[in-house]
Amino acid sequence: MLTHPTLDDTAIASLVADATAAPSMHNAQPWHFAYSRVRRTITLSADLDRAMPHADPTTRGLHLGCGAALLNLRAAAAHAGHRTVTTLLPDPGAPAVLAAVRLDVPYEPLDVALSGLHGAIRDRHTSRHPFTERRIPDGLRAALVEAAAREGARLAFLATPHREAVLDLVLHAEGYDRMDDGREAEQRGWTRDTSAASPVDGVPDYAFGPAKRGGAAPVRDFAGRRTVPGRAYADFEKRPQLASLSTTRDGPADWLRAGQALQRVLLLATRQGLASSFATQPLEWPDLRWLLRDPLSGTGYVQMILRLGYGPQGPCTPRRPVDEVLTITP
Repeated sequence: MLTHPTLDDTAIASLVADATAAPSMHNAQPWHFAYSRVRRTITLSADLDRAMPHADPTTRGLHLGCGAALLNLRAAAAHAGHRTVTTLLPDPGAPAVLAAVRLDVPYEPLDVALSGLHGAIRDRHTSRHPFTERRIPDGLRAALVEAAAREGARLAFLATPHREAVLDLVLHAEGYDRMDDGREAEQRGWTRDTSAASPVDGVPDYAFGPAKRGGAAPVRDFAGRRTVPGRAYADFEKRPQLASLSTTRDGPADWLRAGQALQRVLLLATRQGLASSFATQPLEWPDLRWLLRDPLSGTGYVQMILRLGYGPQGPCTPRRPVDEVLTITP
């Protein structure tokens, strides 16, 4: 006879707290969770008030962040002993309802591999600091590729000259961003001055990292056009280790799968001692995103460019209180 783990409101809040530790575009945290006690189901919805119409007009990036939160939720549930079934886009008439996770489904196998990643959820932080030039071993690269494949996405480490072409596209995108007043204002609206208050979302100034003095690593500078007094300068890696995450199609369900694959890769990378950040700048310009595709295969849709390597983990960034993002109903 199957027995179920404890599933009171406190346990649900703990699962959602782990889910919200996921990364999201500009740390906007564009999600809301609802738990139905009678159905033992957690529903994930998009908070479209936190969308970014300039940088993410299709909400592709928003879906990726919500997909990452969904993977965390699944990992937390598995770690707590819950057997789950996840349905993407469960209500065709409500596209903002992104996923439903039913808990304690009889005879569903427990995802032991995903449970093993739970410990990395709180340790994973975006690092906008220099990494070393130490190469990620082939065995670990293969494990990260396999982690993405488990969630229906393809991870590929970029080799020269494709890596150089991608770095050029990042530079082009950064130039476009600097000339776009709307995007500059949108990004600035999601940065936080921590000398004035303790934020619950956005990118705090302490997480900007040092300003780049040299090197080729594609790190977004959240200072934008501003000068941050007392900010340090640093030389970044000359040969950054980049990987592209892609899917065969390019709709909302694919974006959610990509977000789950991204987070599964990040949790495994964190557990194996890697630091990570993102190079999303060219993904936010449709003409540049198309050019990110693998020149050899020429197929698939790039959803994320990851920078991975050995270096300091970034600082913990703020999260909204659980009671702001969770509703519990009978």
